Amino acid sequence: MVDVTVIGAGIFGLSVGYACARRGAKVRLFDDTGIGAGSSGGLVGALAPHIPERWDEKKEFQYQSLVMAKEHWREVDRLSGLESGYGQIGRLSPIVSARVLELSYERQEEARKLWRGVAEWRVVERSAYGAWAPDSPTGYLVHDTLSARMQPRGAAGSLAGALQALGGEIVVGEPEFKGAVVWATGYRGLLALSDEFGVEVGNGVKGQSALLRYDAGDVPQLFNDGIYVVPHQDGTVAVGSTSERYFDEPQAVDGLLDDVLARVFGAFPVLQGAEVLERWAGVRPRGRKLAPILGAYPGRDGHFIANGGFKIGFGMAPKVGEVMADLILDGNAGGIPEGFTVVANLP
Repeated sequence: MVDVTVIGAGIFGLSVGYACARRGAKVRLFDDTGIGAGSSGGLVGALAPHIPERWDEKKEFQYQSLVMAKEHWREVDRLSGLESGYGQIGRLSPIVSARVLELSYERQEEARKLWRGVAEWRVVERSAYGAWAPDSPTGYLVHDTLSARMQPRGAAGSLAGALQALGGEIVVGEPEFKGAVVWATGYRGLLALSDEFGVEVGNGVKGQSALLRYDAGDVPQLFNDGIYVVPHQDGTVAVGSTSERYFDEPQAVDGLLDDVLARVFGAFPVLQGAEVLERWAGVRPRGRKLAPILGAYPGRDGHFIANGGFKIGFGMAPKVGEVMADLILDGNAGGIPEGFTVVANLP
């Protein structure tokens, strides 16, 4: 007997399957390639919050998910016996002008209210962080303590192991549609939905990233000029990534990554000379509203969609799993923000 069939072994599919299995549902997950074979098998693993200002339902949802993350991944890793690589290490970002410094002090005050004392958005002096700190024209940085990191492949593998520990099955191959069906099929799924409904529901954005041999120790991740630098617990540092709307080969690495690496070594001198261990490319699912697309599948009774997420999918994943399990198992859609619903993404 199968209660829930999940199509897609990326971060959203695994998270939904895991959340349903935790509530006692019999889950079978299918993927035609394997666990984390798409964009969920990347390198960077930055879990970073939105700026604490102009608060809306997407920022609140992400905040709640980031707060859930520590206990969520601890339990996942306990069940699987594997390591997701999760760590709430915070993030440092340069303050590039006097105007941004003024705004950063305002955001510091907003974070006290919006983040409810769980974490801080602090204006700090660059000199306090030594060689690891990014250059800053003003001499000041933002240090937010809500940001976290994980190793995407480790997280996907740990979720898969936890799902199996709870009695779930993972099958590489063609799906069998039994019970409730969840479509978590990444950017190709968004393209298929766009064709089906005759409107652009979403598309894919290619990203290229790299893994460096550099043991940074217990330090915050860095962000500067669109580049993430994420120190992992295994003595590596991931850097990236590009955002390519138009591409021919989804998994091809090219000169655009060389440009990223040149920017990394220029902006973060501490990493100069670090060996490049791996270069990676993949395509992330980008919904038309840059938010997750969650809910019932229009015109298909008993079918559901969990897609989108783009650059914030891993950070959103714990709460995405919970609200989708509420909907699939209990018929309760109250936890899904209006702007995330499938209907809201069909103009």
